[in-house]
Amino acid sequence: MSVSLDMAPREAYGRALVEMGREDRDIVVLDADLSRSTMTHFFAREFPERFFDCGIAEQNMVGIAAGLAASGKIPFASTFAVFAPGRCFDQVRMSVAQPKLNVKLVTTHGGITVGEDGISHQSIEDLALICSLPGFTVIVPADAIETVQAIRVAAATRGPFYIRLGRPKTPLVYTEGYCFNPGKAVVMRPGKDVTVIAIGIMVAEALAAAKVMNEEGIDCRVLNMPTLKPIDEATILKAATETGGIVIAEEHLEHGGLGSAVARVVGKHHPVPLAFVAIQDTYAQSGKPAELLKRYGLTAEDIQQAVRAVIKRKQQ
Repeated sequence: MSVSLDMAPREAYGRALVEMGREDRDIVVLDADLSRSTMTHFFAREFPERFFDCGIAEQNMVGIAAGLAASGKIPFASTFAVFAPGRCFDQVRMSVAQPKLNVKLVTTHGGITVGEDGISHQSIEDLALICSLPGFTVIVPADAIETVQAIRVAAATRGPFYIRLGRPKTPLVYTEGYCFNPGKAVVMRPGKDVTVIAIGIMVAEALAAAKVMNEEGIDCRVLNMPTLKPIDEATILKAATETGGIVIAEEHLEHGGLGSAVARVVGKHHPVPLAFVAIQDTYAQSGKPAELLKRYGLTAEDIQQAVRAVIKRKQQ
């Protein structure tokens, strides 16, 4: 499908579902009374007999999705990231992860960029929760183009998937020719002095930061790590060895997400100076997305500061 410059990843998801539904009658879609926001309403309109609105009941939705998967269907179940895995973690663990069923959880409104919806709708722990479950493939696309690719890979690959999307429109960091490779990082920009590893909306911020750093004479490598689990250990270690320092950027708590995964790999095999651009041990306030990103240290400027700190530690 064609992705426009102003298409949010969640809209790309909804439209990709329709295309895949035309290609494969085994694809079914479930939602928890949020189809206008998750964009699964596109699928519901064209395939009402294969769409199930489970109401405000994520626990039941996961159980129904598990049953459909056990019956040979390919269920995509969607809600806001704060409600899955949060509200239904036990059902995801018992009904999907343990039996290794072919359920695809695709959540929207991840992170703090839900904006004015406030603290009750901000999901900043979801990656920590879902990555704790054995067998899940966990993906955080950087833009609408990567979202479409990831959704198609999920449909074609057996096993449980968790794909996290945000609410706002995001800049495109890829062109239409991009091909998503599950479990592999993408070198967005080469560099020899320090590596910035980012996911989701922070990939565009990392690229913007690297451009400024280049003007200061610091050559930043930028990696997009769309697959958080299983993580691309080889590319992380290559970056640690060749650049000697890493900055990790994510719209999630510092603990339990991308930063924890990268630190574990680096600490086990090739320790180097690290810096983390993430939400600290706090819940965010309500506000406009750009204001929240600035307040909680998730901007290109914050990445630049982290890069400078890593460079300074390398020189000590």
